[in-house]
Amino acid sequence: MIDAIYNAGLHLIAASWWAEMAWPVIWILIKIVVVLLPLMGAVAYLTLWERKLLGWMQVRHGPNRVGPFGLLQPIADAVKLLTKEIIQPTAAAKGLFFLGPLMAIMPALAAWAVIPFGPEVALANVNAGLLLVMAITSIEVYGVIIAGWSSNSKYAFLGALRASAQMVSYEIAMGFCFLVVLMVSGSMNLTEIVLAQGKGMAASNGLGLLSWNWLPLLPIFFVYLISGVAEVNRHPFDVVEGEAEIVAGHMVEYSGMGFAVFFLAEYASMWLVSILAVIMFLGGWLSPFAALDFIPGWIWLAVKTFAVVSMFIWIRATFPRFRYDQIMRLGWKIFIPVTLVWLLLVGAWMHSPWNIWH
Repeated sequence: MIDAIYNAGLHLIAASWWAEMAWPVIWILIKIVVVLLPLMGAVAYLTLWERKLLGWMQVRHGPNRVGPFGLLQPIADAVKLLTKEIIQPTAAAKGLFFLGPLMAIMPALAAWAVIPFGPEVALANVNAGLLLVMAITSIEVYGVIIAGWSSNSKYAFLGALRASAQMVSYEIAMGFCFLVVLMVSGSMNLTEIVLAQGKGMAASNGLGLLSWNWLPLLPIFFVYLISGVAEVNRHPFDVVEGEAEIVAGHMVEYSGMGFAVFFLAEYASMWLVSILAVIMFLGGWLSPFAALDFIPGWIWLAVKTFAVVSMFIWIRATFPRFRYDQIMRLGWKIFIPVTLVWLLLVGAWMHSPWNIWH
């Protein structure tokens, strides 16, 4: 259907050579807008869902004053932040100071270019999609470092050091999780990774849920989820913001939308980590049972992603904040060895007579 729309637009403007050259660019921009606008809406309303879900867990109402059931609260927050004065420290490096928030949020948005929403529905269905996601998201740490250093503040710089060390530590464990999924799928194409989970004896018997990667790779699935929480600096790994000790970390000198962009980046990263978990371990757009195949795949993808991102909020309401040394010990001394050992076990499993990933 997407190809049909593209070809129809191409035929409409085929009379002029310059329009025919411009149409592919216009078409790419249209697809970017179609993906980006719902994503930004989801990022904004994830803040409302977090406050509502936390309120329900803590036996309180949450936002309920602006709009029916508080549905206009994210819009009110956006207007408030847009109208706030942006203050720049006198001794800050001006160019880098404004570059920091952009470097934090752009990778979380750019990685969606290769996220498949269906078998043939993606901005760019590239063969090295998984590698591209890893490369793009690794840039996010530079936004944190630049923001902390350019502020010319000891508090912000300390927060940037803590944040960058934590992000790099858990990126290594997440990279090994990606590698294990790559081994069993035999492809770095995200679409192929999803389709590979729809094969096997369980899937052929109508139990697709049991053919997804979460079951044979259960330890890797848990490591990925916990590493994802730490990677986006969410509670209980949010010592980067450490309200009780370091004010607000690397973004302490930012105000208005500069401050808000860092939190938008956090929520955009939550959506990205969640949809990657669904694609790599939970069957992507595949239905859990053959009897439910009549439900469109994009609905399954949305429901699974929403469930995973809600788990982030559930974790925040459940666990106390860890000490920084505990966080680093978990990443370096537990998660990295566990993923390495499981990588070797899966490799041996694939070369044994009991290989389930033929």
